[in-house]
Amino acid sequence: MKVLIVGNGGREHALAWKLLQSKKIEQVVCVPGNGGTASMEGCQNLPLSVNDFAGISQFALEKDISLVVVGPEVPLANGITDYLQSQGLMVFGPVKAGAQIEASKAWAKALMQKAGIPTAKAAVFTEAAAAKSYLKAEGVPIVVKADGLAAGKGVTVAQTLEQAENAIDAIFQGQFGSAGNFVVIEECLLGEEVSVLALTDGLTIRPLLPAQDHKRIGEGDTGENTGGMGAYAPAPIATVELMARVQTEVLEKAIAALRTAGIDYRGVLYAGLMVSPDGNFKVLEFNCRFGDPETQVILPLLETPLEDLLLACIQQRLGKMPPIVWQQGSAATVVAASGGYPGDYEKGKIITGIEEAETAGAIVFHAGTNLNTAQQIVTDGGRVLNITATGENFPQAIAQAYASIKHIQFPEVYYRRDIGHRFLKNE
Repeated sequence: MKVLIVGNGGREHALAWKLLQSKKIEQVVCVPGNGGTASMEGCQNLPLSVNDFAGISQFALEKDISLVVVGPEVPLANGITDYLQSQGLMVFGPVKAGAQIEASKAWAKALMQKAGIPTAKAAVFTEAAAAKSYLKAEGVPIVVKADGLAAGKGVTVAQTLEQAENAIDAIFQGQFGSAGNFVVIEECLLGEEVSVLALTDGLTIRPLLPAQDHKRIGEGDTGENTGGMGAYAPAPIATVELMARVQTEVLEKAIAALRTAGIDYRGVLYAGLMVSPDGNFKVLEFNCRFGDPETQVILPLLETPLEDLLLACIQQRLGKMPPIVWQQGSAATVVAASGGYPGDYEKGKIITGIEEAETAGAIVFHAGTNLNTAQQIVTDGGRVLNITATGENFPQAIAQAYASIKHIQFPEVYYRRDIGHRFLKNE
């Protein structure tokens, strides 16, 4: 079968890499893809925008594409699944109505509250004055969120009143585009975050391995939020007992609430949780797609053929599938980023050492790369590469990732040197 993947990041490279391990997959096409997918045997790039629904549809129909997998949240929120399904294509990813669960934090919060899903206390505002008044009454620390899609950067955990007020002003002044029409202000939860990505066909929902992302740019989880600077799986803080509670108190309630709302949700439902020191948890947010960089540490451990799971979701037969099979051990990834990220950064810098990093034992997933006219791999984004490794345990996996990333070279390369620090501290 032929598969088309929409997106150009590390997540999409990892999806293509995993699918191409199967003998059932004849070819993968990435739209628009990156330097890594362009260089991978059995994979080709198609230079279309992720929002060119008509162009993607035309190509998929002409080339007999069996399955379309949508990576990023933006095309899902814009209705790509609805459009491609109307053209007779099989698509993995929720319809536009379901993608609201990520596209509007206010909508998702209302859904959680109505369904009785444990989540942080919150209020939604449409003007700065009212938001700041509420802020002063609640006090700090407090969390200020842009309502819509902001590439993982629309959240401020404010430690001072000034920080919180500046965040409110930035949102309402349009720093995050249409995501700034509403502001969501939440209580600040303490503990450790864990990402639970689950596959669903709208009736049955099955979690993948829990992962822990590292959102902040700086070591020790300091500095600005990013799209993610590294991750590992499975996250030991998500115990068997906790995951059983997440299944009944979060995942199953969410799918039931979506059905009650008349939404047939098929795809990934990703719950971002905060686990408190006493072992309880609350949902920070929902996402409507595979996480990035969580996918890059979950898929290397997956033994069940990925295409079988995706098709079971689309065809609403996930409940008849045998249990998902996982490789023993752990996986870890470290993000090599452009200097200046998550702020301004330059593109087009030549990258060397990828082959050496892979020879040293890593899987290098390309995130923000491209090919220049000389067919050299160059930087093309803020998060450039995901240096991923597996091992019998987490210390082995992260040591391998760091040993391999030393080979990666491009001007002003930056990466955190403490991915998994909470795990190692607990050990």
